[in-house]
This record gives sequence, C-alpha cells and structure tokens, in this order.
Amino acid sequence: MANRGPSYGLSREVQEKIEQKYDPDLEQRLVDWIVAQCGGNLEKPQPGKQNFQTWLMDGTILCRLINSLYPRGKEPIKKISETQMAFKQMEKISQFLQAAEAYGVTTTDIFQTVDLWEGKDMAAVQRTLMALGSLAVTKDDGQYKGDRDWFHRYGEKKKQPLKTSKTHLQSPHTCTTLLLYTHRKAQGYRREFTEEQLRQGQSLIGLQMGSNRGASQAGMTGYGMHRQIM
Repeated sequence: MANRGPSYGLSREVQEKIEQKYDPDLEQRLVDWIVAQCGGNLEKPQPGKQNFQTWLMDGTILCRLINSLYPRGKEPIKKISETQMAFKQMEKISQFLQAAEAYGVTTTDIFQTVDLWEGKDMAAVQRTLMALGSLAVTKDDGQYKGDRDWFHRYGEKKKQPLKTSKTHLQSPHTCTTLLLYTHRKAQGYRREFTEEQLRQGQSLIGLQMGSNRGASQAGMTGYGMHRQIM
C-alpha cells in the first residue's frame, strides 16, 4: 500500500465523508464478479476496504478484468506487465481506466489513479467497477460471466422511493430520478399542431399582452423639455 501522511483539518473531514460512501456489501459483490469474470486461479481477498485496495492496486487484476470482456484476440491491453515497480503498476491502472472508458463507462464514473493507488476514494473505485459490470450485463454479447442478478439486485436494494414536497426534494437521487422521469414524460407526450391552431395561438398571446389601439402621443413632450400642466 502506498504511504500517505495523516490528514488534518478540512482534508480529514472530506476524507471521512468519502469513506462513509464505501459499501462493504458492494465490495463482496464486486469481488465475486471479478473472480468469476477473470477465472483461473484468482484468489479472493479478505473482507475490508484496505484488503480490497491491496488486491487491486497493482493494476494486474483490473487489466485481466477488462480484457475478459472482449473476445480472444481483441483484448484492449495486449501485454500485462508483472513488474512490481510503482510507476508500472500505476500505468496498468491508467490502461484499465482508458479501456473502461472505451468500453462505454462514462467519464463521470471513472475513478482517478490515485483514488485506488493511494486509497483516497475507494468508493469511486467501486462506482467504476459497478458501472463496468452493469454495462457488461447490458451489452449481452456473451462475454459477461457470473450471476446476471448481481448488479440488478444491488440496484433494487439501493433504490430509494421518490419523496417530494412542495418546497424541496428529499435527496440528490430523487432529484435525478425526477429529472429523468420528467424528460421521459416530455418525450412521451409530444403534440403536433396545425397551422390554423398556431395562428389562433398567436392571436391569443397578443390579446394577453394587451393592445395599443387608440393610443397616441398627444400630450407628450420631448425628452428633456418641461411638461405643461393644464
């Protein structure tokens, strides 16, 4: 594990919030999938965030994982180095991240190399692997290995009911859900109007905005001149 100094002040508070996002249950699910997907003699790590980080941090397993999602001969990482040199291990992590993005994982779901290498944000690592596994299931190209319900069940477990009030939304999750729902509803209820209906609508808008019929400039004076009071 990379050496890191202690966190102080605000940085420590931020780190504690990040660590609270880490999900031990998801860790076990991801380990089961990675072992099933990679096959061979891959051994599972002991439970725990630090063990999960140590298991992945040299990049070898991640490279094997992304390669296993492609047909033989079309793997994105042609040669996986076995060296224990730090910069080579970080290079393998970067190769995995590039390949994961090319596979279809969105940029916002991609963790940074230091998130894994230094253990700064293992929740972000989980998010990337979760997105990768979900995408592999969705592609349905015969390359996914393991229980297809691993990712579906996790999504159902984490899904929160949509609760709203007149003044605010309860959480960012519900906010995203509502926006997606609204967008889909808007797409599903598109209406077409005839030219006659459009003309009537323009007339109605004009009436709502008021009319200037009967108005004149009588009694008005030029800018800067004194106004006569009768």
